[in-house]
Amino acid sequence: MSSESSKKRKPKVIRTDGVPAEGKRGKGDADQDARYYSEESEVDLRDPIKDYELYRETCQELQRLMAEIQELKSRGIKENASEIDERRVQSCVHFMTLKKLNRLAHIRLKKGRDQTHEAKQKVDAYHLQLQNLLYEVMHLQKEITKCLEFKSKHEEIELVSLEEFYKEAPPEISRPAITLTEPHQQTLARLDWELEQRKRLAEKYKECLTSKEKILKEIEVKKEYLSSLQPRLNSIMQASLPVQEYLFMPFDQAHKQYETARHLPPPLYVLFVQASAYGQACDKKLVVAIEGSVEEAKALYKPPEDSQDDESDSDAEEEQTTKRRRPTLGVQLDDKRKEMLKRHPLSVTLDLKCKDENVLHLTFHYLMNLNVMTVKAKVTTAVEMTTAISAGDLLSPDSLLNCLYPGDHGRKTPNPANQFQFDKVGILTLSDYVTELGHPYVWVQKLGGLHFPKDQPQHTVAADNSLSASHMELTVKLLRSRLQSRLALHKQFASLEHGVVPVSSECQQLFPTKIVSRLVKWTAIPYEDYAELPYTKDVIEAGLAEDTHLYYMALIERGTAKLQAAVVLNPGYSTLPPVFSLCLNWKGERNSSNDDNIRVLWDGGTGACSTPAFFGGVPSSSVSVTRECWGELVAGHAWECRVEIQACADLISVFQAMESEVNVYYKELWGPKPGYQLLTNQLQRLCMVLDVYLETEPHDPSVEGPKEFPQEKMCLRLVRWELAAGSGCWRGLWWHC
Repeated sequence: MSSESSKKRKPKVIRTDGVPAEGKRGKGDADQDARYYSEESEVDLRDPIKDYELYRETCQELQRLMAEIQELKSRGIKENASEIDERRVQSCVHFMTLKKLNRLAHIRLKKGRDQTHEAKQKVDAYHLQLQNLLYEVMHLQKEITKCLEFKSKHEEIELVSLEEFYKEAPPEISRPAITLTEPHQQTLARLDWELEQRKRLAEKYKECLTSKEKILKEIEVKKEYLSSLQPRLNSIMQASLPVQEYLFMPFDQAHKQYETARHLPPPLYVLFVQASAYGQACDKKLVVAIEGSVEEAKALYKPPEDSQDDESDSDAEEEQTTKRRRPTLGVQLDDKRKEMLKRHPLSVTLDLKCKDENVLHLTFHYLMNLNVMTVKAKVTTAVEMTTAISAGDLLSPDSLLNCLYPGDHGRKTPNPANQFQFDKVGILTLSDYVTELGHPYVWVQKLGGLHFPKDQPQHTVAADNSLSASHMELTVKLLRSRLQSRLALHKQFASLEHGVVPVSSECQQLFPTKIVSRLVKWTAIPYEDYAELPYTKDVIEAGLAEDTHLYYMALIERGTAKLQAAVVLNPGYSTLPPVFSLCLNWKGERNSSNDDNIRVLWDGGTGACSTPAFFGGVPSSSVSVTRECWGELVAGHAWECRVEIQACADLISVFQAMESEVNVYYKELWGPKPGYQLLTNQLQRLCMVLDVYLETEPHDPSVEGPKEFPQEKMCLRLVRWELAAGSGCWRGLWWHC
């Protein structure tokens, strides 16, 4: 009931915009408007702080009245109804006070907002005015700057100095009386003098142009004469070609070669120049030529032609065509590898001719991105050679030039910077590509004038003519010697495969007239098979067998005895001799590590020796001789005897002595220079020493019948003596007859 009565008592305020609403408007509405506007004027007179205190007191009083009404109602006494009504009236009065305070607060808030808005508009107006003033100031500053920075065109002209101006200019232009005191007049006078000078120079320029045209006409006349002369010279050169060929003076061909050489990269150009010079001066059988496409070489140095039309056309084509798949990572790496290993279109060829008309063809290439040179080899023989299976690797391009200089295998790039380039494109080593590109030997780089120091790496390596010239002569001699030695081995291998050991007439004196042992087999073996042989370990451990060497197996037979010889052929044959490792299959397997058949012990203190074996075919438990009489004692026997003497109780087997005959004392088997018959002489010596070994073997009394290998020959060589290294004792190593 109280809420409904309060709603009925709530005044209704109607706001208008100055125009009274049509319809019913009674006296109560006019009173409300008057009261509303009186409250607005009352706001200015009242203190907001006091109104706030009144609000707090009214709220507290209203809370108190509500609490009392609640307490009276809770008692439930009918006599309290009058008190409840009285307090309810007081509460309504307080509610009216709160409403009035609320209206006053809203009026104050509206006035504060209006005042704030008016102040904000004033601030905005002042700010806009300030911005306009700042813009005007900035514009004026720019204009001032332009005026200060203004440069006249005469400032760009380099005028003559003042001293020169007053010295050369006529008085009517210089006017010293005026210009010395007025800078402006001085500048005008200097400009007038500059104009006068330029007019004179323009006239002189016209005269020079006239004389230039006359000279150009004369040049054109001479060009026409020279152009008409060129065909005549060509016809004369063409007519002189037979004379050039007859006199071995190919001027025309040399001229074309030198024209082509202009497009060679620096290393190949150095090689071409130095090889040509060496051929003309020292080696007439050295032929130098250039091969490849000159047009492709020219295209390498032309800048790419880029045009917007081409780009637009290519874009249009790409839009019209279907989208292609992007290349995979593997394809991209392959493309990068091909680009990395790209060769120059031109190459230099050297043809080394020998006396027997055999030719070694060398083709030198240049890898542009790696800055190294490679070489490919090919051999052309004057006569068709007999095919030999074991000689397959002798003339192979991969092994023909191996170790031309010691340790130069041509498997790794000599440029240290290439390894970083290989890492970027996934190349492990250059040896996987040498079959296609050629071998990057160190001597090839030096022939091209390239040197890559390892202790002091350089960013760029330039071709040096002096380096190429210093290595040219020795390298050409080594190449020709390598070709001749390989061709000689090729012929010898063809005979060895048929069981014939070729011995020249000059070397017949080194061997007895009758040798019973014969070669029955000669084959090439790989390095892996050689390394698996038990009697070759000492050679491998000594570093005398590498995978770049050539390996062969020889089988020598006499009766039931079979001698296997594993041969290591150094690429530098015959300068470096072959190395033999022996194994005899007769009454068991015998080699240098287990053959203890005969040993002679020399007592270094008493100067006596003793042997528990057969001596000279006579059984003896002990024989003692002095050093002085040892040779005489052995010389007294009429047949061969196997003897091995070593001082200081140092024992050497017979097989070690047999190997020494071919491995240590090879110089006497060299034959006539340059010693290309060394291998066959060593094999013939092995046949001879096998005969000696078998014929001097003591006969076993328990075996009935004659000896398997009777003594059939006389050896005319004395006992070999040598001083044991580091012991001061003498060593006797072979036989005497």
